[in-house]
Amino acid sequence: MAADIIAQLNETVAYLKSQYAETPAVGVVLGSGLGNFSTQIQVEKEVPYGDIPHFPVSTVQGHKGRLIFGKLSGKTVVAMAGRFHFYEGYTAQEVVFPIRVMKLLGIETLLLSNAAGGVNTSYNVGDIMIIRDHISQFTPNPLVGKNIEAWGPRFPDMTEPYKKSLIARAKAIAKANNIDVKEGVYLAVTGPTFETKAEYRMIQVLGGDVVGMSTVQETIVANHMGLAVFAVSIVTDIGIREDDNVITHEEVLEAAHAAEPKLSVIFKELIASL
Repeated sequence: MAADIIAQLNETVAYLKSQYAETPAVGVVLGSGLGNFSTQIQVEKEVPYGDIPHFPVSTVQGHKGRLIFGKLSGKTVVAMAGRFHFYEGYTAQEVVFPIRVMKLLGIETLLLSNAAGGVNTSYNVGDIMIIRDHISQFTPNPLVGKNIEAWGPRFPDMTEPYKKSLIARAKAIAKANNIDVKEGVYLAVTGPTFETKAEYRMIQVLGGDVVGMSTVQETIVANHMGLAVFAVSIVTDIGIREDDNVITHEEVLEAAHAAEPKLSVIFKELIASL
């Protein structure tokens, strides 16, 4: 199995290097409703996921499904416009396959974004939350199975999954641009159902500020491979309310679109500072 994954990754990386010769320094993953950030990139090459050997294909509305290479804030970047989720039927290993690809292409820093449900009662729709830490007991760990020592240790340390220096820099950028940001804990679930009221209360008790269906598996593998990670959630709905609000995917996308310009400022200036 390990030999198969290595062979697949080598084939994928070789294909992408044939499409784009430069070495990206930064990888960006754009979550639900956040694909328009890709318009900020000076695009030099776009590769549809369907053309990339062994790459999964995004099946969710709000995920465009292409790998974008180009320049942003003076840096060479590779961006995923659309990510993969466990709830789409992919294995944990398939979900994180693109993160391994980006590392092997040469990135050193990974920026992640997602749309998430608010659990902290002080949060409002449209808030930007910098992820300080996460809880991952509810999603399969992508490192289960034979460890490949060349990629990272059998038992990777997770005391600082999100780089404190990047968090501090992003908070300073937000302050300088009068952007209000929160900082908190992201709890990952498999989805695709939104949470019940009892589940929201449980997440709150466990210490989660927001809940979502992505990001954590990607962060685990990025840390395993030695990447510096920075991640942000856009609060797209408030699930902890006691009224009978119904959450729809359309609402989530709409809220993410509205908050995207502020996220773009933070990402662009953070990349410029690297």
